[in-house]
Amino acid sequence: MLALTPVITVSYEVKSAFLFLSILEFTVGVLANAFIFLVNFWGVVRKQPLSNCDLILLSLSLTRLFLHGLLFLDAIQLTYFQRMKDPLSLSYQTIIVLWMITNQVGLWLTTCLSLLYCSKIARFSHTLLHYAASWVSRKVPQMLLGAMLFSCICTAICLGDFFSRSGFTFTTMLFVNNTELNLQIAKLSFYHSFIFCTLVSIPSLLFFLVSSGVLIVSLGRHMRTMRAKTKDSRDPSLEAHIKALRSLVSFLCLYVVSFCAALVSVPLLMLWHNKIGVMICVGILAACPSIHAAILISGNAKLRRAVETILLWVQNSLKIGADHKADPRTPDLC
Repeated sequence: MLALTPVITVSYEVKSAFLFLSILEFTVGVLANAFIFLVNFWGVVRKQPLSNCDLILLSLSLTRLFLHGLLFLDAIQLTYFQRMKDPLSLSYQTIIVLWMITNQVGLWLTTCLSLLYCSKIARFSHTLLHYAASWVSRKVPQMLLGAMLFSCICTAICLGDFFSRSGFTFTTMLFVNNTELNLQIAKLSFYHSFIFCTLVSIPSLLFFLVSSGVLIVSLGRHMRTMRAKTKDSRDPSLEAHIKALRSLVSFLCLYVVSFCAALVSVPLLMLWHNKIGVMICVGILAACPSIHAAILISGNAKLRRAVETILLWVQNSLKIGADHKADPRTPDLC
């Protein structure tokens, strides 16, 4: 059996480096997702109709803002308050359970985005598949509502079960003066919540994989058709396929990496008590949604235009400031 040396305490330098990295990831993640949220929410304020894609991105960015907040709280709790040799505190367990639930909501929203890409871009020859794609493209708000409703039901079940078990664990710790037994009870309670959240995420992951697979098959068919008809590489449908797949495949890769990090962090935290290993896993978990947010911005025309507008405004502001410093006699219009 694999055995790791417990790293119960870490040096001040390691804590400082981890906290600096956590602040950096939190800042980048919040800025990227806040940008996506504000660009789409500004359309709501101006009473402009939101496309289905914008509606999903608005919901996804809001979810990930909450996710980054939880991961930053996790980093602070892990750095300063949670000791590896002690049972997990209720506050630390609550942060982890809320993170698992929020991550599951984000997976459902990304699945909705995958289904939308598939219905809009993929080409179907079968009548039933064509009808299903048409239905999906019309029912995105209802799909989002259903995903949120399902997530709320799972959240209520998970939190109710978690707090009932936590209450039982706390009562047992009060009356049973056995540190090892208390630690095992806390582990069982945490494992139950982790397994429940993992199982609940399976349906959304299957929908995501199926829709992404259909999109890949459609891309292959379209490339064969275009290769037989023309050699023009500037095909709008081909570019739409590639942009959608870049977003979906990148999410799948990042989700696999984050899931593996979460899976590895459980024995590191509960069995091997390796604090440095848990810190590395938390850093990976915080980096993945930030990277995907940047990929979403680069692949969305509306968000790219907003970035270009901001960069142009910053460039003009810097140029005006430099010209004003170079020629102080220039009158101030304000």
